[in-house]
Amino acid sequence: MSADIRVLLADDQTLVRAAFAMLVESAPGMEVVGQAGTGRQAVELARTARADLVVMDIRMPDLDGIEATRLIAADEDLAGVKVLVLTTYDTDEHVVEALRAGASGFLVKDTRPADLLDAIRTVAAGEALLSPGPTASLIARLLRTAEAPAPTGGPEHLSERERGVLRLVARGLNNTEIAETLGLSPLTAKTHVSRIMGKLGARDRAQLVIVAYESGLVTPGGAA
Repeated sequence: MSADIRVLLADDQTLVRAAFAMLVESAPGMEVVGQAGTGRQAVELARTARADLVVMDIRMPDLDGIEATRLIAADEDLAGVKVLVLTTYDTDEHVVEALRAGASGFLVKDTRPADLLDAIRTVAAGEALLSPGPTASLIARLLRTAEAPAPTGGPEHLSERERGVLRLVARGLNNTEIAETLGLSPLTAKTHVSRIMGKLGARDRAQLVIVAYESGLVTPGGAA
């Protein structure tokens, strides 16, 4: 039997944390190992509570969720810790900053309880997750004026098949959905994604999304 996903909850609203804690504790295969009311507490608890995943609110006192995410991502001792960022609105301009800081995905706070649990499982498994809604247009619009991408390569280094896979990753498809779309086995799809990450110098799927939009490989409203 696989170990439970160890979840750290970071939100400055006590009632929100309590509600999330009850939800996570009620789900099989998950446990809450800590709760933080500030970004600084989140970083400290990530180190001491041995969390697998941090559910991180963006707007917090002392240290906001973006900077807390950046510190967690930069800490070699926390290399395996994933961050799922929560935002109040699907149009939060800090979403791209959070992805650049090292978050593996984001979700809006008013999402359904079952979707939050699914998001935790998805991110803990190493998949990127972007909240449904006008996500593609939002990211593309914000990236037009953002800094240069953190990854070291671009889609020009990829084969045509790999560019096709990257487009689907940028649309938010997981490995199984990519496999079904392209008529591949899930293992082959996973291998393609891993190879793309290696070629582009991306640390995770969230960075692949950034590369795809910044390079123009994917555009708002374009077909995958």
